Amino acid sequence: MTFSVRIGVRAYELDTQGHLNQAVYLRYAEHARWELLRVAGVPNDKLLASGVGPVVLETTIKYLRELRGGDEVDVTCEFVFGEGKTFQVRQEIRKVDGTPAATITAVGGLLDLAERRLVPDPGGRLRALAGDPAYFGSRPS
Repeated sequence: MTFSVRIGVRAYELDTQGHLNQAVYLRYAEHARWELLRVAGVPNDKLLASGVGPVVLETTIKYLRELRGGDEVDVTCEFVFGEGKTFQVRQEIRKVDGTPAATITAVGGLLDLAERRLVPDPGGRLRALAGDPAYFGSRPS
């Protein structure tokens, strides 16, 4: 399931050329990830209480179009699990007219906060914690 959240580009997020500062794309992506977790029923306090926390291991951003103050964007988020300890988070930032502004792909995992190691089957762990596990897809076949 692909999740999406709408964000308005604010004037204080712009760089000296008048477009969205490159670092803010990461903030938008992070916001969408946490919103997906919240909507799925796995807010931060529930993660921490279960002894795990998400970690980002790698992020790739492709900037496609500039964003300017006042633009509104939809930021998608989709978790893609395989069989290992890591997973991908695929995201797009699109203007409301559908124009792609950026794609963001991250590799992440769930860190066992006591052992300081990635947990096996992070998708299974998130689905078990979630009120709505459909946001984390089905188990790989």
